[in-house]
Amino acid sequence: MATDSETIRVKENSKRRERLFYLTMATAFVLIVFAGFSRTFYLRPAFHPEPLMPLLYLHGFVFTLWIALLLTQTTLIVTKRTRTHMRLGIAGILLAGLMVVVGTVTAIVRAKGPSPIPGVNPLSFLTIPLGDMLIFPILVGAAFYFRRRVDTHKRLMLLATIAILPAAVARLPFAFIQQYGPVAFFGLTDLFSVPCLLYDILTRGKPHRATVLGAALIVLSHPLRIIIGGTHAWLVFATWLTHWT
Repeated sequence: MATDSETIRVKENSKRRERLFYLTMATAFVLIVFAGFSRTFYLRPAFHPEPLMPLLYLHGFVFTLWIALLLTQTTLIVTKRTRTHMRLGIAGILLAGLMVVVGTVTAIVRAKGPSPIPGVNPLSFLTIPLGDMLIFPILVGAAFYFRRRVDTHKRLMLLATIAILPAAVARLPFAFIQQYGPVAFFGLTDLFSVPCLLYDILTRGKPHRATVLGAALIVLSHPLRIIIGGTHAWLVFATWLTHWT
């Protein structure tokens, strides 16, 4: 009896640590997104009197919903409301699809204007947001496919959110981010994978396969986007792509 009680206690403590980890990560994402977009979106009237185009308002609203949904879903698990979590999961898949459409259209439309990074061709920069719109649905789709394997599902959902953080990180008010551009904001974004790997090692003794593969997909895609963006073939394709918007 004492052994059974000890086993139950250990399992409960493990679950409690797990819930705390995912809630902490989701909260960190909320703070990063708010800090990054506070001046240009959430608190825009205080910093920029001119309004945004409607597409950008839609983009900000849809992507904010995802961050809010992640925090909500994590909180539901912490409070043991699993059924509600599963129902909201269907809405999450639909929202992810909408995000890809809105995110892709927004990236292409904005590529016709000035580049967010001075001195960088906006057509070359286009590989960065479009890369997000490629990696994000891959990870979300994999998470949905493995929804019955909870350990895999929750790790992939966390990584899918990390995949769309570069835009927020790039807008954080730190001079070195503006100075070093993609190297800085991609590098800082990649650091969010480190707690995921450490958590796996501390709780499982080794990284989970979903964590390793998902993090590798994100990290390796970053330099690849920069390389592709500088090729003649990409510039020709991007010119054709922006012609239709």
